[in-house]
Amino acid sequence: MRRERGKLVYKIYRALTYGLSPLIHLHLRWRKFRGLEHPLRWRERLGFPSFPRPPGPLLWFHAVSLGEGMCAIPVIKCCIERRPDVTVLMTTTTTSAFEVIKHQLPNNVIYQFSPIDTPAAIDAFLCYWNPNAVILIESELWPNLIIGAAKKRIALALLNARMSAKSYDSWSQSFIIPLTSLMLSKFLLILPLSTTQAIRFQLLQCPPFIINFCGDLKYAVGNIETAEGDQRALEELQVQLMNRKVWMASSIHKGEEKVMLDVHKALKQIHPDIITIIVPRHPHHGELIDLELEKEGVRVALRSRHDKLLPGTNIYVVDTLGELKKFYRLTPIAVIGGSFLPGSAGHNISEAAAAGCAVLTGPYIGHFSYMAIQMQRLNPLSVLQDCIHGLHWKGRMAGIF
Repeated sequence: MRRERGKLVYKIYRALTYGLSPLIHLHLRWRKFRGLEHPLRWRERLGFPSFPRPPGPLLWFHAVSLGEGMCAIPVIKCCIERRPDVTVLMTTTTTSAFEVIKHQLPNNVIYQFSPIDTPAAIDAFLCYWNPNAVILIESELWPNLIIGAAKKRIALALLNARMSAKSYDSWSQSFIIPLTSLMLSKFLLILPLSTTQAIRFQLLQCPPFIINFCGDLKYAVGNIETAEGDQRALEELQVQLMNRKVWMASSIHKGEEKVMLDVHKALKQIHPDIITIIVPRHPHHGELIDLELEKEGVRVALRSRHDKLLPGTNIYVVDTLGELKKFYRLTPIAVIGGSFLPGSAGHNISEAAAAGCAVLTGPYIGHFSYMAIQMQRLNPLSVLQDCIHGLHWKGRMAGIF
């Protein structure tokens, strides 16, 4: 009975997405016009391929954005190493992920933008690429994709699986849970981030025998290859930072820069030559920070302009993509953003820790709280969490310096 109800709910979902397809396509074109979709390859989101499908077995890895895509790369490399006869197809949704990940993947990996979850786009994509298995990363549960793949007898796996409290509330609603249960029953393997995540999947009626544990893939911090010109620029910046106190605020969301600048002003009273590196989550936010600080008469060095740290410049804004790991090597302290405003869910803290940084976050770190707890068990001072929006970090940072 539960399975039949799930099939009925899915038929309703499929009919809705079919009927709304023209509006979804218009929305996609609007996103392209606003620069949110790739100007040349946006049709891949409708299921149209840009490359020929090689003969033989094919694995499809899908991640929504940059963070999820980066943690899939070690798995992809391992698959290629063990099965060089298998073709790997990688898809992501965002252009920011595309711009960074395309340089990190092995040369023989095919990279496409993921199809939107409409019947036509998913059916076209699956018929053309005909993968032997689909490996989804973290929380990519899309009914047309999952049910469509299962109908074609394509194996399904969910790696680094996570289910936030908010998502759990949505997927567990009385009308939706039959569909949730039907989708989860199609997976052959689910690897949750933690025991808490595993419990949520089981409460959503996921078969317990398909749940296994392997740890958080975001701990698999690999090296990022740096172009020769970029490497020289980083070395020059490292020379400019010598003999100066420096700290970094990374993955900063709009509104959080005010917290970071307040901390910068407080620290500047103790260390007049201090350098604050700000890495916004979205590059265009860096330009806004630059404009606001210029109005206040504050001199800012902007990464995209290749500005140098001249005397009197204390703030360096990294408004580029894919350079976080490089900059973590230049600073002893990293404040991880996306954690200071209510409703935020934090960002990966293991990259900064792996680079040897002292890690500080705000109070809202979502499922990354499990990662923070694990790291604090090993070293109570490895991650410090601030519950009053950063203002008393002046003393903490002064102690670290």
